[in-house]
Amino acid sequence: MYIKIMKTNQWMLAAILTLCGTTTSFAQTETVQPYIELDQLPKLIDIMPAPPAFDSPEFANDVVRYGWGKQQRQDADRVALAIADAEWDDHAKLFLQWKDAFGLEINATDTPEIWKLMETSLATTDPMRKETKAFYQRQRPFERFDDSMPSHEEDDLRGEGSYPSGHSLRGWTISLLLAQIAPQRATEIFSRGWDYCNSRVIVGAHWQSDVDASRTAASVGFCALQGNAEFLAQMKKAQAEYAEQMGLPSGVRSAAIVEHPATRAYQLNGQEANDSTRGIVIMNNQKVVRK
Repeated sequence: MYIKIMKTNQWMLAAILTLCGTTTSFAQTETVQPYIELDQLPKLIDIMPAPPAFDSPEFANDVVRYGWGKQQRQDADRVALAIADAEWDDHAKLFLQWKDAFGLEINATDTPEIWKLMETSLATTDPMRKETKAFYQRQRPFERFDDSMPSHEEDDLRGEGSYPSGHSLRGWTISLLLAQIAPQRATEIFSRGWDYCNSRVIVGAHWQSDVDASRTAASVGFCALQGNAEFLAQMKKAQAEYAEQMGLPSGVRSAAIVEHPATRAYQLNGQEANDSTRGIVIMNNQKVVRK
């Protein structure tokens, strides 16, 4: 009788703990309403081609790049960065990977407008990968070669399709967003994003073609965001917050939204044109050919 009661109590305790754990999980994961619902976004499965077949020349390049990734693991600093880049759940840690490139740490307390923009944008674009992943169910590199991963993600990733790369889609989207906030740091931001995507090849989570497809997928999602009024309004708030945090002079706006005086003309490389400049220049937001 005692044993039966004890077992019953254990079962009840386990149920209570499970319920509490679930409740805690829901409490920690605040629901973020996307700017655009998934069914209103472009369908990646209709846009992107199928991943390379395992007997194709394109896959031969994937194998070569897999070998390149294995070589990178000999560099302790690079593999440590690749492991850090594998973070998925904690957005604060994720955004921290762009701190040096962006020039500012992004968190909900100190940069709430930028944080809101990033969180809501990722909630919009992250799910775009799911249908394509489920359809192709492409085998991952570490599975095909029965290899271990320095990031120790095997249990989480085994059996889940690798095409396209979710991390790379997210990483390139982050880079696109941050470059729109701070276009003057675009070189550093995209360089960090490029390496972030390559980290997925280095740890053996993805083929190079998975990563390449995800950069395209991120661009598709980013373009969709540009047509959303709520996103554009939040982007302006994020740009203003960045300018304030970086101590830019008051009244100076991001280069992405500067309106040049009508009397000035600019070359295609962004340099100001003068009276002797010939060729195509931009004046009054229109292309003008000077002969």
